[in-house]
Amino acid sequence: MSADPRSSTDPGDRGHAEAPPVHALALTSPRATSPPSFEAVYETYFDFVWRSARRLGVAEAAVDDVVQDTFLVVHRRLAEFEGRSSVKTWLFAILLRVVSDWRRTQRRKGGLASLDQVAPGGEIEDPRARCPAAALEQAEAVRLLHRLLDELDEAKRTVFVLAELEGTTAPEISEMVGIPLNTVYSRLRAARLEFERALARHRARSRGLRSSA
Repeated sequence: MSADPRSSTDPGDRGHAEAPPVHALALTSPRATSPPSFEAVYETYFDFVWRSARRLGVAEAAVDDVVQDTFLVVHRRLAEFEGRSSVKTWLFAILLRVVSDWRRTQRRKGGLASLDQVAPGGEIEDPRARCPAAALEQAEAVRLLHRLLDELDEAKRTVFVLAELEGTTAPEISEMVGIPLNTVYSRLRAARLEFERALARHRARSRGLRSSA
């Protein structure tokens, strides 16, 4: 039985299902009276930033650098945070700029590497996968997810990752990405359609390989 790539677990998901620390509740609410501490932001959102960077197309070998650059910007600008949006919204906007800078650098170096070329080692650290077969299936699901996401353009990929993989609402995406709400809906519809078509092509290829074996 093949795993659903959208239910796969990235390394950054390791604490995703656990209850957030108490201070995290304040970080998700706009109109904060004062900026949160850098330590609180880092502890609460590190997994989210790592996971999002990977799903936005940053190669595994570069994710740690992108995450570090993101939090360097956060550390430098945190005193400027005025609470007009949630910390998560503000943080994601910073991440998008860092990822965009990384993409431009990769293009200058000769183009972005395909996610298919990224070595699978270390890509999955799911303690719930206790047997080798389950771990292998989980790893394959994550690699498939990244390949399918790689078929979306940057704009569609961003809204798809936020909506389908992070459970972010359309109004929240509109604020995070800085685009009109109707644009969020149209991009999400197009991204879902392209993703499903890519998934159908993958399944058809898999069936063809099995029938010819």
